[in-house]
Amino acid sequence: MPETALQPDPRRWKALAFIAVAQLMVVLDATIVNIALPSAQEDLGISDGNRQWVITAYALAFGGLLLFGGRIADLWGRKRTFITGLAGFAGASALGGAATGEVMMFGARALQGVFGALLAPAALSLLAVLFTDGKERAKAFGIYGAIAGAGGGVGLILGGVLTEYLDWRWTFFVNIPFAVVAILGAMAVIHDPKGSRNRSTLDIPGVLLATTGLVALVYGFTRAESDGWTDTLTLVMFVASVVLLAAFVAVEARVKNPLLPLRVLLDRNRGGVYLSLGLAVIAMFGVFLFLTYYLQIVKGYTPVKTGLAFLPMIVGMIIGSTQIGARLMTRVQPRLLLVPGFLVGALGMLLLAQIEPGSSYAAIVLPGLILLGLGLGTAFMPAMSLATFGVEPRDSGVASAMVNTSQQVGGAIGTALLNTIAASATTGWISSHGSEARSLGRQGFENSAAVHGYSTAIWWAVGILVVSAAIAYVLVNARAQGGHEVSGDGKDAGTADEVQAPVMVH
Repeated sequence: MPETALQPDPRRWKALAFIAVAQLMVVLDATIVNIALPSAQEDLGISDGNRQWVITAYALAFGGLLLFGGRIADLWGRKRTFITGLAGFAGASALGGAATGEVMMFGARALQGVFGALLAPAALSLLAVLFTDGKERAKAFGIYGAIAGAGGGVGLILGGVLTEYLDWRWTFFVNIPFAVVAILGAMAVIHDPKGSRNRSTLDIPGVLLATTGLVALVYGFTRAESDGWTDTLTLVMFVASVVLLAAFVAVEARVKNPLLPLRVLLDRNRGGVYLSLGLAVIAMFGVFLFLTYYLQIVKGYTPVKTGLAFLPMIVGMIIGSTQIGARLMTRVQPRLLLVPGFLVGALGMLLLAQIEPGSSYAAIVLPGLILLGLGLGTAFMPAMSLATFGVEPRDSGVASAMVNTSQQVGGAIGTALLNTIAASATTGWISSHGSEARSLGRQGFENSAAVHGYSTAIWWAVGILVVSAAIAYVLVNARAQGGHEVSGDGKDAGTADEVQAPVMVH
């Protein structure tokens, strides 16, 4: 390998800044539109039955196409895929902001999902191939992890401000300046490391099976939330997803150039990260959802005040990611960050599960959010790094896509599963506490029933985070990411030539 290949890219830190801007835009979009949805629904005349498609159209396209987007980044080049994703996302956002009816809105959201599926894995895989030194990688992923974790909370604040003081359309238009800045920066400072492109052909059967299987899975959970778990089409979607994804695995085991090489998925450490991260996202989505309802409906907070109420969690995530995770990642085993991180997050959830209609924000919600942010910030950052650590550069796009896929599927499952649990608990409370309706008053009775549902669902989220910690403890056994490549058994993966990665000169 020539000496030049061993040198770090001198523009890597500038590249990180623009990758972070793009990541923030994608993560913001996951929650910013939720705040604007009631206003957009009224303006565009979207029926209650169709309202969910503003969220679902994005989730299906994004979740279904992530693996394809990750492989495109490997084959086509990460920089080119990154810029294409940014430009397409900005165009789709402009279309959404200018929407004149529900069809135009749904189409714009689906297009956002398509280009987001190109952008997200390209961004993460660029980090994976640009930062190979342990200490630098820890800092880079600390920043990236903080944005990935806290961006959803920032979206709630920004969505509230834009909706309340400007117009819901600005929750779409705000993506355009983000994209323009990231595109100009990427064109100037981002370069794919030499030898990191995958020159093989695209696995078309794999693309079709993975995309349709993931779309069926995400849509199945979306329908379960709105139409029930025993709905015929819901069950058909679940069966179809199992069949299609099983066929996908069978195809990947046999084809010469698979879309998702099973070596990426079956690596013990990466598999543990994908699974524990997906479960943690299920729990986190539940908190965003139910605390937003609790603060706005029960406590009467405005959209802006609701967003600001999540600020302590954002601060906790940034501290956990950059000050705890990044500082310790090169010194301790990843599971010594993942396990305590998930458990501290569970402790925060445990506090939030104590909410009642008259609970004080300062006494219960505030400390709960701080602990949740600290815990998940500490865990998410080494998880994202380990998911792409030691992977061959030609597979970094698809390995990055699997991180995003586990989060997307986790989000879809979390919303459907926890919503169902909350609704069932609320119904049960109403039937067993009917005698209290008169003493509590109508509003008080409805609030008590709703909060019982939220609390029950958050208790489940506590359990899910404990399971995440257990999975990380059992499966993740890699050594500290101190500059050596890591293989599936936690040992050094070998020389630079063996792992085909540009290695830093220490």
